[in-house]
Amino acid sequence: MTAALRRAARWMRWYVRELTDESAYERYVAHVRKDHPAATVPSRRAFERMRTDRQESDPRQGFRCC
Repeated sequence: MTAALRRAARWMRWYVRELTDESAYERYVAHVRKDHPAATVPSRRAFERMRTDRQESDPRQGFRCC
């Protein structure tokens, strides 16, 4: 029973992280290390800033309300 609960909790954690896109930084780091091994990996803060700037500069994203 406890193994099933742990498996369900792991799945729920994975699902919420994917839904909120919290795992985007880990995916980005894996991509940079695999495809661009000589490049430096930005900090999470720098990554989030790059991501936000890219989203705000894209005209297809629409306008931010807040």
